[in-house]
Amino acid sequence: MERYLTPKEAAALIPGMTVALLGQLRFKGKGPKFLKPTPRKVVYRERDVIEWLEASERTSTAAVGA
Repeated sequence: MERYLTPKEAAALIPGMTVALLGQLRFKGKGPKFLKPTPRKVVYRERDVIEWLEASERTSTAAVGA
């Protein structure tokens, strides 16, 4: 069964993430995919948060494209 997370629960899955930073990423379109079942409610699918986090995997600290 699909698990839906509040922003607080989603932030807790990501090391160093805060609810405020998650909101900024959402505003900029750079965070995990999210759902808005009502105008004031935001939820995340657990799998989308994990996929977004795993997509940030790197093998070097060098800048991308450098």
